Amino acid sequence: MRRLRRIKILATLGPASSDSAMIRKLFEAGADVFRINMSHTPHDKMRELVKTIRNVESSYGRPIGILVDLQGPKLRLGSFANGPIQLNNGSNFVLDSIKEPGDETRVYLPHPEILAALKVGDALLLDDGKVRLICEETQGDRAVTRVVIGGKMSDRKGVSLPDTDLPMSAMTNKDRADLEAACETGIDWVALSFVQRAEDVVEAKRMIRGRAAVMAKIEKPQAIDRLEDILDVSDALMVARGDLGVEMPLERVPSLQKQMTRMARRAGKPVVVATQMLESMISSPVPTRAEVSDVATAVYEGADAIMLSAESAAGKYPVEAVSTMNRIGEEVERDVTYRTVVTAQRPDPEATAGDAIAGAARQIAETLDLSAIICWTSSGSTALRVARERPKVPVVAITPSLHTGRKLSAVWGVHCVVAEDAKDQDDMVERAGRIAFRDGFAKSGQRVIIVAGVPLGTPGATNMVRIAYVGPSDADV
Repeated sequence: MRRLRRIKILATLGPASSDSAMIRKLFEAGADVFRINMSHTPHDKMRELVKTIRNVESSYGRPIGILVDLQGPKLRLGSFANGPIQLNNGSNFVLDSIKEPGDETRVYLPHPEILAALKVGDALLLDDGKVRLICEETQGDRAVTRVVIGGKMSDRKGVSLPDTDLPMSAMTNKDRADLEAACETGIDWVALSFVQRAEDVVEAKRMIRGRAAVMAKIEKPQAIDRLEDILDVSDALMVARGDLGVEMPLERVPSLQKQMTRMARRAGKPVVVATQMLESMISSPVPTRAEVSDVATAVYEGADAIMLSAESAAGKYPVEAVSTMNRIGEEVERDVTYRTVVTAQRPDPEATAGDAIAGAARQIAETLDLSAIICWTSSGSTALRVARERPKVPVVAITPSLHTGRKLSAVWGVHCVVAEDAKDQDDMVERAGRIAFRDGFAKSGQRVIIVAGVPLGTPGATNMVRIAYVGPSDADV
């Protein structure tokens, strides 16, 4: 199951894609990581999906990543006494703590933390930004707002606050229960919603205790203002363009996507571009030209992965959506412009042995036209540093840890093989050649470069490069 593209594909599971046969088809079509959205998935169903994915993984002998996406706080209005109302431009509308159905003048807001944090001049966006209010007066348990953009409003519509720093955790009690259940099931990645500050990620990591990696979803303006701090404590970023486009001007989202992609690459951490990538394929077997260009842009930018949401979870054409995304990735990466763009964005190496050796390995491999870079890695850090270089030649990661192999399924360009750790350097070289030959990365007589940490099995100790021939004995596998 060697992929012919470097960018990875995340596919969300749902009603259209929850049985074993469909998950198998999605994997064969190109899905590298499966996302389970806990907004719609009870624990029993989550465990069933994980078990099904692991069975598919076992039958193909290839690590498959599983990402559990936590729901996060859902801020919503209360209900209205006589059904939907109309909010008119220029009128006043009160949000309060009175637990009674609302009308055209007021509504219950069951989130006292919002009323306490609101400041005069703060914007409130209702129903995914369709209605916009501006806070004109606060009184602790109520806020008087002015309708700037009016519209129809009904029960339980969502509330977004782009200007307000809310003093609340990124995790609700439901999220904490979901997180613990997911970690007990043995998933690989946790996507954390509603991140506003680095402390939100630290809180999740304390609960996880190393059992999974944390992907911070960047979907709030408050997170943009603290992006470096959030990235520093996260294992990966997700550019959650849907919610980000609600709380920020739409025209800012493309530039923020580029900034986050490049920032994550500089840090050597995976970045996923998500939301509405092939949205029309929910109901159509082919995407729009604009959607194809959107996916291609993420590939050109050197993102680690691109994600399908409703397209694979609830759409009519889940396999076609993955296949289309796979073809776009392959085609873009064949373009000479792609290599020019990715090379131009290459960050300078950090002042560490691992980064220096990863940079040297990439340069040697490209100068000598070697067939592949083979990384022996226990924790995955060696493969991450090499992937950060976006080398022209393939990257093969050999790890004794299945957990590491699954985690690396979200990392650009890494073909991961789970195998016994090498006994010594000779064994390391010989088996690297065998695996490179077996998986089609090198032919007999060609050379590969091997990157590892010595002594073997020491996490994060990348300190060795070695060029080796793939000999006749490697072909005898």
